[in-house]
Amino acid sequence: MNEGPIGVFDSGYGGLTILDAIRRHMPKYDYVYFGDNARAPYGTRSFEVVYQYTLEAVEKLFALGCPLVILGCNTASAKALRTIQQHYLPEHAPNNRVLGVIRPTAEVVGTITRNGHIGVLATEGTIKSESYNMEILKLFPNSKVTGLACPMWVPLVENGEYDKPSADYFVQERINTLLQTDPLIDTIILGCTHYPLLMEKIRKFCPSNISILTQGQYIAHSLKNYLLRHPEMECRIKNGATCRYFTSESPERFSGNASLFLNEQIEVERL
Repeated sequence: MNEGPIGVFDSGYGGLTILDAIRRHMPKYDYVYFGDNARAPYGTRSFEVVYQYTLEAVEKLFALGCPLVILGCNTASAKALRTIQQHYLPEHAPNNRVLGVIRPTAEVVGTITRNGHIGVLATEGTIKSESYNMEILKLFPNSKVTGLACPMWVPLVENGEYDKPSADYFVQERINTLLQTDPLIDTIILGCTHYPLLMEKIRKFCPSNISILTQGQYIAHSLKNYLLRHPEMECRIKNGATCRYFTSESPERFSGNASLFLNEQIEVERL
């Protein structure tokens, strides 16, 4: 089989935090990133719509030669991953693989929490899917998981307000609400790949004894282990240390906003 890049997909920009962490851990591989910015955000859309949009993106990345695609989007992972894995791949692309970001995060959170009380801050779609609850309780059945949607956080990031005083109220209010729901929470998962950009304010309004998990490093470790356990896939990944970027909207706008998430200027193509 021909070699190809690892594909990373997100509804917008947030998956760039996942891509950045993966590339830091595994710089030798080729990568392709696709942001479906024209149809973002996915967080409030139905299961059916998120599945259709995600499947179209996966098919695009397969067509670009990617044998392995990472859904660097929590909403897509929550609403589309399982159906793609169980129903689409066996019939249409049995030799390719699609992985998500929720399971690797769930696997690690149980080793970090000290009392089993875990909070999840994410989009409305991810919270309503209860995917984190199911995955964490499957692995750590004695845990208590409390999820809360943060509908204003993605717009704050994508509009460049994440480090402005105007963001304080929206961050503080969500954290206070979460901790009022379960005051014993000692670990919080940032279940949206945009949220790491709000980390400074999140830490400002969180008690210092609470651990805050961003996903990038854990997804990168999980992917590295996956490729070690699946040499038949690893040998299909091209080792050219390149990265191409695609968006479904304006390449100029994507390139400008991507600098919030990456420490480099990038060239972007429209897909």
